[in-house]
Amino acid sequence: MTALRVLAIDTSGTNALVALAEPDGTLLAERRWPAGYRHGEELLTRIDEMLSDTGVPMAELGGIVVGTGPGAFTGLRVGLATAKALARGLGVPIAGVPTSEALLRAASLGGAVEGTHAVLLLPAGPSDRVVVAGGRARLVRGGDELDLGPDEVVVAVDLPGRAPQDALDRGATAEVGLSAALAELGVRRLASGGDDVARLVPEYVTLPRGVPVAKGEVRWSHDRR
Repeated sequence: MTALRVLAIDTSGTNALVALAEPDGTLLAERRWPAGYRHGEELLTRIDEMLSDTGVPMAELGGIVVGTGPGAFTGLRVGLATAKALARGLGVPIAGVPTSEALLRAASLGGAVEGTHAVLLLPAGPSDRVVVAGGRARLVRGGDELDLGPDEVVVAVDLPGRAPQDALDRGATAEVGLSAALAELGVRRLASGGDDVARLVPEYVTLPRGVPVAKGEVRWSHDRR
């Protein structure tokens, strides 16, 4: 019997992706598109198209991997809700992978940050930015300079015109390799048991108006309880 494949989803940024991987994490297919704010309109269609093109029925998926951010509220909600619904409906395990971890892994695999300590730079609304390093994030207010160590190099994603060109180039490399890195990290987590679908939470960098944000930092929960 053929081993069941794994579906990976990430909707944390302006470019969304779905990917299909072997149980060992080897990438088989991917679909990437500029989703903007239309994640909910296109995500299921893109999944259906990819599975149809590769001849893999939905019922033969053996696991779901989903990027948990950091990212914007709407995109992450759509991605997490879709991934959870598929995992529940198919009765398969689910694994959440921080998109930041996958992007930095992709930048490393692509040679963009070889031999350096990389930090990820993401947008947090129209003027603020978020720096993610060592699994922790801090908010950089609009107009403030980045406070980086001498051995740190920036990987900037979704920040055209708001980050140095070399950082944007590293970010482009990271985005190209994101599907493969997400699948690689996701299947590892699935192999160790995955996540409780009811407790899997996203990591937001921007929240809807009226939702509180912790002063001076990004508020999200890494606690899966």
